[in-house]
Amino acid sequence: MENNKILFITGAFVSSNCWDEWRTYFEASGYTTMAPPWPHKNAPAEELRNRQPDAAIASNRLQDLTDYYAEIVRQLPEKPILIGHSIGGLIVQLLLQRGLGIAGVAIHSVPPKGIFTLKLSFLKAGWGALGFFTSTKKSYMMTFKQWCYSFTNGMTTEQQTASYYKYAIPESKLIVRDTVGNAAKVNFKNPHAPLLLTSGSDDHSIPASLNYSNYKKYKNSNSVTDYKEFEGRNHFVLGQPTWQEDAEYILAWIKSKIV
Repeated sequence: MENNKILFITGAFVSSNCWDEWRTYFEASGYTTMAPPWPHKNAPAEELRNRQPDAAIASNRLQDLTDYYAEIVRQLPEKPILIGHSIGGLIVQLLLQRGLGIAGVAIHSVPPKGIFTLKLSFLKAGWGALGFFTSTKKSYMMTFKQWCYSFTNGMTTEQQTASYYKYAIPESKLIVRDTVGNAAKVNFKNPHAPLLLTSGSDDHSIPASLNYSNYKKYKNSNSVTDYKEFEGRNHFVLGQPTWQEDAEYILAWIKSKIV
């Protein structure tokens, strides 16, 4: 299979092993996959939590992170398919701007600069991670209560607890702030490889309306941009019991866009 490499790009607050089941699913369909962790996060989630506060993680910035993934792509023999979640979805869009993917899927993506909402759930979910009035030299660790609201709302307590201890990790406050700055800027009129933006009706962190606004911004690009909202999905979409339905839709979309 040509063009069969998939680069999974992890979002904030979660370990890169959030892609494990997705990798298995796509590899069973003939793709080769990789999900490299962010800088300073190449360790199990429990170990990263035990390092909190972690000055190295706290130093991560969006521009550097985008460049980090760009360099990974450049070292591959051919351009990959890019699939990212949350901030990873934003990085997918930024990499497509650089011509570094043959297709991109942005799952519940943090929107590029200039797309915002005053929806209460969005403000409540993101406020703590911005870390205003706290030291940016210390990483931010989401509490279990915050995890339940921002990521796993609607799931059982047992599912929320298991997911928190398996995936939740410290995060850089600066990288969260960078998502509203120039490092997150996209020229929506630029041509780009086929792009699919997905959203979830129950996502507190990134409301579906934000993803739809993101999608509409591309309308003048004369490139393929598609949008799909999934019912009942929260921000933990990658690990919800419904994850395979999303993966099946994305796989079908990829096959329809890449011959």
